[in-house]
Amino acid sequence: MILSVLPERVHAALAPHLVEHSDLLELVLDLGRPAEARFGNNLQIELLPASDDPLDPANEVTLEDIDHITERISDFGFDNRAGIERTLHRISCIRNRRDRVVGLTLRIGRAVFGTVDIIRDIVESGKSILMLGRPGVGKTTKLREVARILSSEFRKRVVIVDTSNEIAGDGDIPHPAIGRSRRMQVKRPEEQHAVMIEAVENHMPQVIVIDEIGTEQEAFAARTIAERGVQLVGTAHGNTLENLLLNPTLSDLVGGIQSVTLGDEEAKRRGTQKTVLERKAPPTFDVIIEILEVDKLAIHHDVAKVVDKMLRGQQPRPEIRVRNTGGVVEVVQKAELPPDRPGERTGGTYGMTFDPEPISPSYDEGRGRGMGTERGMGSERSAGSDVKSIGTSGKTVHLFPYGVSRSRLERAMANLRVPGVVARDMKDADLIVALKATFRREPSKIHEARNKNIPTFVVRSNTYIQIESALREVFGLQPTVLPTDEEAAIAEASDAIEHVQETGEAVELAPQNAYVRRLQHQLVERAELGSESIGVEPRRRLKILPAHQR
Repeated sequence: MILSVLPERVHAALAPHLVEHSDLLELVLDLGRPAEARFGNNLQIELLPASDDPLDPANEVTLEDIDHITERISDFGFDNRAGIERTLHRISCIRNRRDRVVGLTLRIGRAVFGTVDIIRDIVESGKSILMLGRPGVGKTTKLREVARILSSEFRKRVVIVDTSNEIAGDGDIPHPAIGRSRRMQVKRPEEQHAVMIEAVENHMPQVIVIDEIGTEQEAFAARTIAERGVQLVGTAHGNTLENLLLNPTLSDLVGGIQSVTLGDEEAKRRGTQKTVLERKAPPTFDVIIEILEVDKLAIHHDVAKVVDKMLRGQQPRPEIRVRNTGGVVEVVQKAELPPDRPGERTGGTYGMTFDPEPISPSYDEGRGRGMGTERGMGSERSAGSDVKSIGTSGKTVHLFPYGVSRSRLERAMANLRVPGVVARDMKDADLIVALKATFRREPSKIHEARNKNIPTFVVRSNTYIQIESALREVFGLQPTVLPTDEEAAIAEASDAIEHVQETGEAVELAPQNAYVRRLQHQLVERAELGSESIGVEPRRRLKILPAHQR
């Protein structure tokens, strides 16, 4: 179809070369110069050799030749690109100062199937993926195939934001190579970021596919999309992760860079200068793929950790995958991150932080001072040892929750499989599990428990994670392990969802990184409530809304 729009003399000059070479990449026609055909392996052939005289006008492209082509293709957009309806071919123009087209680049578009087999496991994981690579290495081809697989094979709701109609072809009807994906066209290139947001707000996609993220506004829109729990698959300008990190416009896609001044003790532990570079925010994309060659990729699976190491002067080794001549995908180099230095934190300056005190101590402010000491409750000073003897005695322990969720306490005991039951009355209890705020008010029931020598175990907040941590200590299980970001986020969001459903009041969660917020958004969506991200980094957080405010 692209050959049919060429002038007859150009077509005739090109035909013999198509017999020898089947990998035509593009045609270049510039006014006053011979036409040029470009094939694979950097082969370039001049066309229209009417004579050996380089000054012979018959060897040159004329305005009539250019007009012949432009009359048979679609109109050029604001990005000076056009196409042929229902094809993937892309025609770009060069204009003079009077807006007259004086040059054309006709790029051949092909739908190549099987190109993402080399990264299929990553695509299926649901993680957001950013692909980097030089022009012509196959980024857009892989995007198109990713959209087809996710929409047709996995039946996901995929929306393509197609700025130059390069992914889904020209015309109002998209090319069948994108499968069941929907395509949103962009009127002006500078409006791409707005269409990205519109796609999420209006069409409820599970996956957004976007080509050529190149501006700060588009980078911000990509972050917003990722935070709403949508899988984002895109490409950006740059060959390597290091190029992207040093690009001030796009570095936000991988967390951005900021200068941080460390304290003397922290600098000494790290073995660095006091002023260092660190990642200022969580990365928008979970995985970065550098396309080195068509069948050779470098994959960074943990972008946050990789960026942190690079900013500290360490070069992590990415995973290298290749497709051999037999079509088999091989891992020729496994991913390897340099080990952390002594005393060094991972995750940059941003990330979840936990209280350094025990999550659910038997004493209010550490082991050295009993809770009773603070309030004059001397009988509580031996609570810690009493609790330990109760939990390790092997018999069933009756626990009375005071200010603590009964259902969460029962769920925690069932999950841990400990010999405990919830007592209906305090007089039947072997142990009281009290909320810290309730305990400090010293209500009458706490005084009653003190008089009966019933040990009291205090938890800091009414969340499942802290209740479970308390039971681990009560029943002498393995030492309490601080929860992972994901576990803590799910626990906090679950508790807040219950509160919103019961009271109809909106709840703000603690600040989290983008990946954790995405998990929380997904949990809220399953509960059929509303949610939004508010605030700015590093205090950006989730707000859970009642159903009527969705």
